[in-house]
Amino acid sequence: MPQSSRRKSTFRRLPKGPNGGIQLLLIHNVEHLGRQGEIVEVRPGYARNYLIPEGLATIATDHHRRMIEKHKARLAEIERQRLASLRELADRIARQSVTIEANANEQGHLYGSVGAVEISHALKQIGINVSVEQIRLEGVLKELGLYTVKVHLHRDIEADLKVWVVPIAGSGPAEA
Repeated sequence: MPQSSRRKSTFRRLPKGPNGGIQLLLIHNVEHLGRQGEIVEVRPGYARNYLIPEGLATIATDHHRRMIEKHKARLAEIERQRLASLRELADRIARQSVTIEANANEQGHLYGSVGAVEISHALKQIGINVSVEQIRLEGVLKELGLYTVKVHLHRDIEADLKVWVVPIAGSGPAEA
């Protein structure tokens, strides 16, 4: 009898959720369950044997819920400021145009091509840092001329950039 009373004291009673499972607060993202900061309800064995011992979740107390709400409010404010700065950058990009020099024949066809790397480099030269992955081309630019290129800054924010592809000075069709 003393062993059974000792055993009961070593196990914590986990609080039941409205559906009979255990409510936990996720500390890390768990595939097929939820994202960090979410409160989920799982079966007691899954909570006791996997989520809590692995440090993936903790018991969802009122204190933890208040902390999560404060943290989410702080993250929302940071995201709002980030989106405002990205919109400013999109406006700045839309007002700009970049000129890229390339070797071309008399008909205006480029010997090579102009791609996202060259456009990103040209933007960096005028003080706008955009990664190559953010530049969305429908294909490489293979002729001289003016192109409108999409710059993807966020899932909701895109900017149109004017790209002039011109012949290298002294070697273009006008010089021949």
